[in-house]
Amino acid sequence: MTKDDIARVTAQAVSIAKANAVLTKKPVQLAPVAAYKDKYTTPFKKNPFDVPVEQQLAYLQSVHDAALKTKGVMNVNSGLSFRTEEKYFASSEGSSIEQLILQTAPSCAATAVDFATRKSKSRSFQVKPQTAGWEHIETCGLKENAERMGAEAVEHLAAPSVEPGVKDLVLLPSHLALTIHESIGHSTELDRALGYEANYAGTSFLAPPAQMMGKFQFGSPLVNIVGDRVLPGAMATVGYDDDGVKATRWHIIKGGIFMAYQTTRDQAHLVGEKESRGCANADSFDSVPFQRMPNVWLEPGPESVTLDNLISQVEDGILIDGRGSYSIDQQRYNFQFGGDAFWEIKNGKKGRMLADVAYQSKTHDFWTACTGIAGQPFWENVGLENDGKGQPSQSNAMSHGCAPSLFRGINVLRTE
Repeated sequence: MTKDDIARVTAQAVSIAKANAVLTKKPVQLAPVAAYKDKYTTPFKKNPFDVPVEQQLAYLQSVHDAALKTKGVMNVNSGLSFRTEEKYFASSEGSSIEQLILQTAPSCAATAVDFATRKSKSRSFQVKPQTAGWEHIETCGLKENAERMGAEAVEHLAAPSVEPGVKDLVLLPSHLALTIHESIGHSTELDRALGYEANYAGTSFLAPPAQMMGKFQFGSPLVNIVGDRVLPGAMATVGYDDDGVKATRWHIIKGGIFMAYQTTRDQAHLVGEKESRGCANADSFDSVPFQRMPNVWLEPGPESVTLDNLISQVEDGILIDGRGSYSIDQQRYNFQFGGDAFWEIKNGKKGRMLADVAYQSKTHDFWTACTGIAGQPFWENVGLENDGKGQPSQSNAMSHGCAPSLFRGINVLRTE
């Protein structure tokens, strides 16, 4: 890169802007932002790109050896994913910002096979990806939980199918994170609510904004949802977004009431706000920054509420762990979710493993049915590595932290 290259590319950008201006029906309005001169790095202790591949493979082999100890485990898949991103941002407002974002994501799944019936079932240990280094691999518990994962894959294969019907659900963070993502994370994106984003996964039922913000009862009074780009270790955590807006956090839902959308600088005025929520992101230097999901997480309940306490309140229900199949309509309203592992709850006790479970609900009905959330000691920061949006498609990562939660009277389906 030379000074001449910088001058040439900048001149091209100005020419493109002038050409686009001819076609602009309304002037772009950018919310004001301060000028920053800063360097930001996501905290990490050991760069995974400095760890020899042989050491990484040896670690994965030890995970496989543990998972294969249980007779009946046919296959184990595991991986270590690392991503580093260096950004430099400069603006005509005077900002000069350097950022280094490092993400680490381990994964593992075991599959058990019954050759007599030709059936198979899997079980994964869904480790939470983080903005961290190799130290996350050393402390994530993947190796320590591999044998249990293999045993539960075999147990899952022998488990009876669920009896469908209306039941109470206790959802663990590894499962509830995806439900948060699909039903709340995407529905509260302002471009979807305004219809600017439609082709990739639809719009949003949260429209028009003037009738929703501060008025719509999204869930029960227990439901408090935070939009966040500063939470340590979370996958969408940065110092600044790609508009040069300093990262922040705010309530999307407070006391069950929908409060605010995710926005960028050019969107803020559309909902009467004077500042951006800092949600602009591009997945590459040659991609256009646009509104992307931040970390969207559920606040924990009272310290006194435990997982066992939630289970004890259920007469007939299911405990669900991990991600499975999912489907949601084009307005983020009607949905169906499966999971990775299921246990029957009868008379306040966790019982046998079940199979072939999914549940169906509507976003508003589901979150209104939330009657219990475990406390901070049970809260987990669950990350997602890939979320597609836009045309051309871009990918983004974020976290959806939560604690185990109780939902009453949800329609449970049998999938096989």
